[in-house]
Amino acid sequence: ILTPEWGPCDARPVTSWTHSSIMRPDFRLSRESVTALLNRLNQERRHGWGALIEALVFLFWLASGAAYRVVSRVFAIPRATVHCIVHRVTEEVVATRHQVIHLPRTPEDLDAMSNGFAQLAGHRAFVKAAGAIDCCHVRIKNRKLFPSIILQAVCDHQGRFVDTHVGWPGSVPDSRVLRHSPLYRQARYPPPRHFILADGGYPCLQHPLPLITPYKRPVHGTGAQHFNAHHSRARSVIDAGGAPHHPSQVITACAVLHNICIGAGDIVAPDEEPEDDAQDEGETGVEAVSGAHWRDQLSAEVSALEEVPPDHDYCQQSSIP
Repeated sequence: ILTPEWGPCDARPVTSWTHSSIMRPDFRLSRESVTALLNRLNQERRHGWGALIEALVFLFWLASGAAYRVVSRVFAIPRATVHCIVHRVTEEVVATRHQVIHLPRTPEDLDAMSNGFAQLAGHRAFVKAAGAIDCCHVRIKNRKLFPSIILQAVCDHQGRFVDTHVGWPGSVPDSRVLRHSPLYRQARYPPPRHFILADGGYPCLQHPLPLITPYKRPVHGTGAQHFNAHHSRARSVIDAGGAPHHPSQVITACAVLHNICIGAGDIVAPDEEPEDDAQDEGETGVEAVSGAHWRDQLSAEVSALEEVPPDHDYCQQSSIP
């Protein structure tokens, strides 16, 4: 009988499963990230396999997308136990979300984020950017179809999530998810004179949530073209970012793990350059009376001001020309 001090399958010591050479292929995380996760979880186990084994079971299930039956064979743990471990660790990870996913807490944090976005954009006109927003579709396994749940996320200049909203079905447009999110309805962020960067699938707004989107195609004038190029550089950080009976809990847990990995320096470079999103369609009727004038002012600043010198390379991206 295996004990909590021993690892899965062949009763290997737990240390062999946490060796750096197999952590990344099997669990998609580095040892440092796993250690940071364990430091946030409740490690007191009155019974069971121990916090480390349970965390590894949970991470392997997430990383492989395998059924409980497969995870059970890999770790030589009963399938019902795997089910309980996945649910329990998911709840523990989600319980830490407000400690890991949060808006800037001090003026210094906000300034660091804004300066970081200006650095990413390569221009000081974006020094009031306070986040980048986008939605992604998280596919849910189904015997017949391939439904998805939408994750709306706002990230900082380093790709760390500062706000998430999960739960809408994949058929809902990004703009509608935005309008029903607490970020939009409560209008508590960003601070005055700051804005959030968004792609063309969103409306360009000034109130209640300041959103700055790229100019839509066809783009007229070199000023608008230059603005779109700098806007794309700054917003690319949100593109580089990556079930139990409550799938939205798993998505939230993954968002928490994302931030833990960034905090531990566990960053994977994007595979390719982000695509130009100026051709996307937003809600032009709303845009015409809201944030378009603000965007025009920023575009004028892009044409008038000098670019930001590349004194720091955020997100391990290439230097800004």
